[in-house]
Amino acid sequence: MSMRFKPDGPDHGELVSGINTTPLVDVMLVLLIIFLITIPVVAHTVAVRLPVERAMLRQTQPQNINIAVTRDGAVFWNQSRVRDQARLLAMLRTAAAQQPQPQVQIHGDAEAAYQHVGRVVLACQQAGINTLSFVTEPLAAGDQLMAAMSAAGVKRWP
Repeated sequence: MSMRFKPDGPDHGELVSGINTTPLVDVMLVLLIIFLITIPVVAHTVAVRLPVERAMLRQTQPQNINIAVTRDGAVFWNQSRVRDQARLLAMLRTAAAQQPQPQVQIHGDAEAAYQHVGRVVLACQQAGINTLSFVTEPLAAGDQLMAAMSAAGVKRWP
């Protein structure tokens, strides 16, 4: 940017305090021309006829298996209590033999000892269950923020 002075008049030699926008306009026009030339080249695609969506019948999925583990370690298979580990393993082996294999969803009580839930996970592994998931409750918005902050190592303020 250069300095300009008023050439004539009683205040000859006074500094003009203004921004010369001519170079800015020139650069913007050059960029506009470049974009107008390159956009059609970038937007050019190969003409392809895409398939039309059709409603197809899918193979029905088997019922999910819901296994609940209570605080005291009691195990429930779809609302029915399972008395021992051997019975749970037998039921899981029967489910693992189905085609397609059902998904096992474990509902573990938040205050249950890990060993109770771990026994169910071990039984699923021994039975050959391929898909195992844990069902949890979603956090409230404030709790999500606090969980993210604690995971990032941010200490709670007073």
